[in-house]
Amino acid sequence: MNTSTIITTTKIAIFKGKKVRKIIHQNEWWFVIEDVVLALTDSVNVKDYINKMRKRDLELNKGYGQIVHTLPINTAGGKQNMNCANTEGVFRIIQSIPSPKAEPFKRWLARVGYERIQEIEDPELATKRTRALYKAKGYPDSWIEKRMRGIEIRETLTDEWKKRNVGQAQEYAILTAEISKAAFGMTPSQYKKFKGIKRENLRDHMDDLELIFSMLGEASTTEIAKNKDAQGFGENKQAAKEGGSVAGSARRDLELKSGKLVTSTKNYLPDKQKKLK
Repeated sequence: MNTSTIITTTKIAIFKGKKVRKIIHQNEWWFVIEDVVLALTDSVNVKDYINKMRKRDLELNKGYGQIVHTLPINTAGGKQNMNCANTEGVFRIIQSIPSPKAEPFKRWLARVGYERIQEIEDPELATKRTRALYKAKGYPDSWIEKRMRGIEIRETLTDEWKKRNVGQAQEYAILTAEISKAAFGMTPSQYKKFKGIKRENLRDHMDDLELIFSMLGEASTTEIAKNKDAQGFGENKQAAKEGGSVAGSARRDLELKSGKLVTSTKNYLPDKQKKLK
């Protein structure tokens, strides 16, 4: 697979309140298969459902390798390789799912595909839609500005890692964990447990200060990696620790002078959205 054809920013689409992650590969949207199946079935064990579905539909199972591509998807712990399918592949998978949501999902999928064409013609539309989604969820403009800036800083960092021979999804996750551990004293997975969230994006539940220190850790890591010309996983791991420690020192200094902890168990998602979950 030619990874140069992948735009590694993972986007979130929403179908009936369900998140479906998507990524651009070969100039079209590819959707995380587990998210699609969950949106259509509400299965408590998505992987098991997919395995049983393939056993039921022998033709689907036979061509599954041609339908599916493993692509790097952003998660709270960094990039992870996940099975994805394009619009055509998802339509084929839907045929094997006896769900009353299938037809509405097909219409939704067609609309998302059309939005991709619009975004190719006007890349600013993607950013505008992300802002609109956060606004619709009830986030204030000040928080949205920080979140969008954080996304840009994260993309700059991952682009820098790619240039410096760090490309494995597992390596991204480890480096991200090092930054978070040095900045907050917790890895992303520990932080999610601390806040009491599971599948949700950790940063969507951070308050202003948590976002600011996340940005500081990642921006510092980028700067250190560039200035020290860090190459490969080992050197970039050290840069990640040092970048995270910049944010960690600043966080502890603020906590000492303000008398209040920066890290919080508070879930920033507005109350009205919590009731919808």
